[in-house]
Amino acid sequence: MRYAQGGGSTAERRRLREQIRHEAGERFAHGEKTAVIAKDLRVSERSVERWRRAWREGGMDALASTGPPKLPKLSDGQFVELERELALGPAEHGWEDQRWTLARIRDLIAWKFQIDCSMAAVWRLLRRHGWSWQRPARRAVERDEGAVGLWKKDVLPQVE
Repeated sequence: MRYAQGGGSTAERRRLREQIRHEAGERFAHGEKTAVIAKDLRVSERSVERWRRAWREGGMDALASTGPPKLPKLSDGQFVELERELALGPAEHGWEDQRWTLARIRDLIAWKFQIDCSMAAVWRLLRRHGWSWQRPARRAVERDEGAVGLWKKDVLPQVE
């Protein structure tokens, strides 16, 4: 797992990174070299250079955390509504079969909440709330469930 919660760093982790940037900002004020700061703080020189540029342009305030990089497009309340709609099933919303696809969920979000989002955003949203993908079992058209049940009951014990 790259990040906690399945995506993005936690608020605690963002605060820690902000403290590191502020420490770098104090060292910028003392005129320390980029390579020394990077080595001491155990970060890349490129990051320190980026922070120095931001510090020069905006001071210590420019080193503050800007929050999570991707906020969810739906609030928790809206997601509860979405789950209710998903529980009704695709047929209730006009699709012929009983499969929810990302494209269909995306269309449902656009219709219900007037929010346009990508398929990747729909997948991230579902995953963030504990959903996983499911693939329907492939069954032969000729499969006879009765014959399979009899075979499991009568023949399989003899084979074992």
